[in-house]
Amino acid sequence: MSIAELKYGNTNTFFIDGLLLDTGYAGTLRGLWKAMKENGLSPEDIRYVMATHYHPDHSGLTGELAQRGAKLLLIDVQKDFVHFQDRIFRRERIPFTSIDESRATVISCHESRDFLKGIGIDGEVIHTPSHSPDSVSLVLDSGNCFVGDLEPFEHIEGYENNSQLKDDWVRLLSRRPGKIFFAHRPTAVIGNA
Repeated sequence: MSIAELKYGNTNTFFIDGLLLDTGYAGTLRGLWKAMKENGLSPEDIRYVMATHYHPDHSGLTGELAQRGAKLLLIDVQKDFVHFQDRIFRRERIPFTSIDESRATVISCHESRDFLKGIGIDGEVIHTPSHSPDSVSLVLDSGNCFVGDLEPFEHIEGYENNSQLKDDWVRLLSRRPGKIFFAHRPTAVIGNA
């Protein structure tokens, strides 16, 4: 399985065997194309696009990429949040392409393993709502885990009243990840990875 970390904005974007995970802010398409080229990839390599959650820095290019032919993979817990970013982009007067969720492939976390296997990715999507109600993490059987804006495990003690953060990490760590890829932090290595 090939994984490329694409650097072109303030959000780490990952390309995993045809799946683009998180897209960065609206208006950064040229940066995405450049980062893909630097990694030996082309725009046509994007078969699916998925966001860990629908904040503007994670899904700003999603509508535009879908319009250009990428298929939107939407987790059912995210459906009510797809347009969260729209009002922010409108308020900031940033041109963007609104997401047409009616054309998305919608699956549940429970269905994610079978769906991902069908597109050549061994892993699953886990609902990790401590950051936002629509946040999900992608855990690959290889031990790589992509968590978006989930607070690091070490920060749990600082969130004494946030049992959800602890629950999220208990679920993720039960999959025995070796590397944790964050959207705005360096990659963390767990155990002997």
